Amino acid sequence: MDVEKLLSEMTLEEKASLCSGADFWHTKSIERLGIPNVMVSDGPHGLRKQAEEADHLGLSESVEAVCFPAASALACSFDTELINTIGEALGDECQAESVSTLLGPGVNMKRSPLCGRNFEYYSEDPYLAGKLAASLVRGIQSKGIGTSLKHFAVNNQEYRRMSINAVADERTLREIYLAAFETVVKEAKPTTLMCSYNRINGVYSCENDWLLNKVLRDEWGFDGLVMTDWGAMNDRVEAVKAGLDLEMPGCKGIRDKEIVEAVQSGKLSEEVVNTAARRVLKLVKHYYDNKKENATYDKEAHHALARKAAGESAVLLKNDSILPLKSGTKAAFIGKFAKVPRYQGGGSSHINSFKITNALEAVKDIAEVTYAQGYDTKEDKVEEALLKEALKAAAEAEVAVIFAGLPDSFESEGYDRTHMELPACQNHLIQEITKVQKNVVVILHNGSPVRMPWLKDVKGLLTVSMGGQAVGGATIDLLYGRVNPSGKLAETYPLSLKHNPSYLNFPGTEKEVVYGEGVFIGYRYYDTKDLEVLYPFGYGLSYTQFEYSDLKVTPDAGLKDTDTVTVTLKVKNTGKTAGKETVQLYIHDKEAYVQRPEKELKGFAKVELAPGEEKEVSFTLDNRSFAYYSELLGDWYVETGDFTIMIGKSSRDIVLTKDIFIIGTKTLPFIADCTTTVGDILKYVKNADELISQYGGNLMPSLPIDDSEGLGEGTAEMMRQMMDGIPLHSILSFGADFHSKDIQNIIDMLNNQAK
Repeated sequence: MDVEKLLSEMTLEEKASLCSGADFWHTKSIERLGIPNVMVSDGPHGLRKQAEEADHLGLSESVEAVCFPAASALACSFDTELINTIGEALGDECQAESVSTLLGPGVNMKRSPLCGRNFEYYSEDPYLAGKLAASLVRGIQSKGIGTSLKHFAVNNQEYRRMSINAVADERTLREIYLAAFETVVKEAKPTTLMCSYNRINGVYSCENDWLLNKVLRDEWGFDGLVMTDWGAMNDRVEAVKAGLDLEMPGCKGIRDKEIVEAVQSGKLSEEVVNTAARRVLKLVKHYYDNKKENATYDKEAHHALARKAAGESAVLLKNDSILPLKSGTKAAFIGKFAKVPRYQGGGSSHINSFKITNALEAVKDIAEVTYAQGYDTKEDKVEEALLKEALKAAAEAEVAVIFAGLPDSFESEGYDRTHMELPACQNHLIQEITKVQKNVVVILHNGSPVRMPWLKDVKGLLTVSMGGQAVGGATIDLLYGRVNPSGKLAETYPLSLKHNPSYLNFPGTEKEVVYGEGVFIGYRYYDTKDLEVLYPFGYGLSYTQFEYSDLKVTPDAGLKDTDTVTVTLKVKNTGKTAGKETVQLYIHDKEAYVQRPEKELKGFAKVELAPGEEKEVSFTLDNRSFAYYSELLGDWYVETGDFTIMIGKSSRDIVLTKDIFIIGTKTLPFIADCTTTVGDILKYVKNADELISQYGGNLMPSLPIDDSEGLGEGTAEMMRQMMDGIPLHSILSFGADFHSKDIQNIIDMLNNQAK
């Protein structure tokens, strides 16, 4: 395809027609010019290609495919190479099914445990989410298939997601809700990006010029296609002006005519339409340039990969010397999920798996177990017959393995959870079983944190999250020690929903949701507040032990924020079992101009070690590793001062630290007005007293600031603090030797000095 030649031959109507889909999953073709269409398909952890009756929410059946672990599970692997390999497998499946673009991954932040779609997102941490999603994108696109990074941006709830106005300041947006997108765009260059439904500070994402043109394209350099989420279009003309290229699904040509009419009336430049049409043509060209004829893939090999990924992603949360189980142990498997696992979420990511391996099938080549259903998932009520059967099986066994978790009705696209509880019937089952069996292991199938009132009474706890179609096999691998657990939590498990920083602002009112917690989400909040949690971010146990040592930072002196820093340390497997450990690097700013979290993840590495083996792990840190986003500067800013490099096994288990001093090369602008305080001037303006003395007055009013007047202990400090807080407009009231006209002159002088 010669894109520019085709564009020059197209009519305005034809160019406008390319700006919306032909149907649910295809772009439009233009037969006159021989322009074919391409198909896109839902993902992101499997291929959901619909053949005939199409819908967006997974109601109609799709072609058989492989369901890999969902993002909530994969993130716990902390394994970029594994996720890249899964991306390659997904790319092969798309080639075999003639799909041009897989709609994913999703990198929205897990702001609240209640978001119904959390299972489809990676983490509460933007650094982790960005790095993992970039690996998936690279893997998929290495096979000539496009991706669609979503949902851009600030889509963190299902409640009124198509209209809610997300209100957040720019620092919060930049550091938390845009950062993962930025990483993927810059490092992996996704072919397309999908807008979210919601408004951001009053403007719909799909017509947000600041978001799409200024940030995404001008700052980050994105040169691909931007599409709507399905049904997200609001004002088509404003959207195309803002950089929105493709509306999905089809609009029966209605909004295409709006584009034509806007050009004809002079409201819209035809060159803007040309740009959008060009991007659609480039997407079509990309697919046909990379299309592999007669492509196939090995479903069984991909199933084996899904099993490996589920094993790498599961997190061992508790182990009181009960795991791994021995093959001769008389075990009872209890719970419906042992036979019918909940391995994926509901909605547009629902995969029609070609096969599903459950734990009961997978355990047969290792051990004989008894089985009791224990509960039903159709409704949350205790079935006495099922409970009685389960208690009998548990009492007669040496160990009871209970398969529990959230059913589809508890978490899905389209609605949010209202609490963090497991079904009451499951909690009751677990608690009753602990009364007749002291050796209990719980397997959790959950896409988001849950409360565990029975935790102290069980000896083992393993979360397999939504581990994909092979999760049953992976669970057996982990239970019986074929695989050593190595997953780490990609989100914090709070003790209570009320402890979550968004608790008072989630999901907001009918019109808007305020992100009042700012940058303090997840562990950034819990660790800064030193709030007790059930399980911290980055936490996960192993069947072996690891020792960290020899932390080095190079260079360790004379550092500027333009330099790169190399951090190395050694990790040793001190146990008797081969295993993998995820080393986590956090940065702590010891004293900042603005409030910053206690620590922020800025590096991670997963290392495999044989018993007794030791390896060196290395990290490279750059300017962004130490920076926060300054709205004053309109850029990322590293403040001169001390930082602590923290090496941890989790955000709460920091084992090595080293302080370094960094010299910032940027200066924050000082902008004075009548609310500027005396303390601000003294702190941020050099020689402030000398500058202001030219007006014949002293910046500090002549009030008693010592204890000679007998005003009591602490008076001097009180007066100093009061003086620091006095704004310029009030300074005359406290005895300063100025005239009223001098105040504005001082403000002008200070601002000129700052320039």
